[in-house]
Amino acid sequence: MERKLIGREQERKRLEEYLNSGRSEFIAVYGRRRVGKTFLIRKVLDERACFSFTGMENADMQDQLANYYFTLRKVWPSAAKPSSWIEAFDELQTYLEHLPSGSKTVFIDELPWLDTARSKFIAALERFWNGWADGRDDIKLIVCGSATSWMIDNIINNRGGLHNRKTHQIYVAPFTLNESRRYFNAYGFGYREKEIAECYMVMGGVPYYYSLMDRKESVAQNIDRLCFSPEGELKGEFENLYHSLFKRAGDHIAIVTALARKGKGLTRKQLLAATKLNNNQKFTITMDELEKCGFIRTYVPFSETKRDALFQLTDAFTLFHFHYFEENKFQDEKFWTNSLNSVRYRAWSGYAFELLCLNHIKQMKEALGISGVLTRVCSWTSKEEEGSRGAQIDLLIDRADQTINLCEMKFTRAEYEITKSDYDNLDNKIETFIQQSKTRKSVMLTMVTSFGVKENKFSGRIQRQVTMEQLFGK
Repeated sequence: MERKLIGREQERKRLEEYLNSGRSEFIAVYGRRRVGKTFLIRKVLDERACFSFTGMENADMQDQLANYYFTLRKVWPSAAKPSSWIEAFDELQTYLEHLPSGSKTVFIDELPWLDTARSKFIAALERFWNGWADGRDDIKLIVCGSATSWMIDNIINNRGGLHNRKTHQIYVAPFTLNESRRYFNAYGFGYREKEIAECYMVMGGVPYYYSLMDRKESVAQNIDRLCFSPEGELKGEFENLYHSLFKRAGDHIAIVTALARKGKGLTRKQLLAATKLNNNQKFTITMDELEKCGFIRTYVPFSETKRDALFQLTDAFTLFHFHYFEENKFQDEKFWTNSLNSVRYRAWSGYAFELLCLNHIKQMKEALGISGVLTRVCSWTSKEEEGSRGAQIDLLIDRADQTINLCEMKFTRAEYEITKSDYDNLDNKIETFIQQSKTRKSVMLTMVTSFGVKENKFSGRIQRQVTMEQLFGK
């Protein structure tokens, strides 16, 4: 079956605009591994690229140059074999100058892999663009890479010869719930919203992971086959993912391991204690790389200052790895199916649904009718006080219109029914929050659930509701 380009309307539109502009363009496309960056670019380019080249993982400079030469020779038979990247780009320049007048598009994929030790690749790229291509009006250079932090540091925020030379940047994010549904519908899956949400909670909206699924199988069958069967195609994906993005991934893995066990997040001090890593510049850089790649986020809890900032895991597949891959001690090939009614599943699904909501704040705001209101998303934990039960709120939407949505998130198989215990717990959270935070804003209890809240004598405490269907958006 032919692969289809699902969603990505804004990214496609922008790429087309840049390709059709009347000037030379240097376009950087970035995003995490497996989100479909290359597929998007190739679909938009179709046959328009006069030269396309892909870097090789874990290859030295000589092998990269040989691969480059063999690729260029297919379209420019008289190309000379380069011994450096300066010579390589000089040959590319010669080839492009011999082409007929009109726009000339060059696509270089997996750019970070080309920047090997002592290769001087970036310097050669700077020379090619600054010394020749930028002075013309017909060169379209598209560069792409999965090592997001490398792309941001070396291309997008470059402080050297490429500073302010990149004309456009396009970030390709994982699918939203809406795009996930469109994907499954386009390929003939019969899944309903709850099953699609569950796929998202496991795979984080990564299109490549979806592409491994079989429409003849249920969600549970697919997850068992891909993750827990002896030849499961996602069994080693966690290690592959982190080691492909970061040259020394040990510290990155140690940090997400600690964060996967703490829903609301950890402070820098707590992370250092949990990971036993050194409090130095290297740790700061590692945290920055994880955030740039979309694995974690930084936020300041309600009523706190920047020094109290928390780091929180935001990647669904990483969370799933620690709750399931790491815990499958007996190599159960049906580990997912056998856990669907377990405490493990309830613990994981509660946390995973919170991440899903966190990654769909835009859709949540639309459902609440506050799209145009300036907001801050954070959590809050009560201070220990004698005689207090304590309280923790995992999601607050602090609004500029003097209102706070205090959100409770529940992933269930039917309508959520509030019990007397739930009611007392919610009441305690609201009262403790108002008392300790000393907020003067209105506080709206907001339930975010799979299928809404069942009406009973306790449900009247809720001011606003958001259902899973609304998180799919329009």
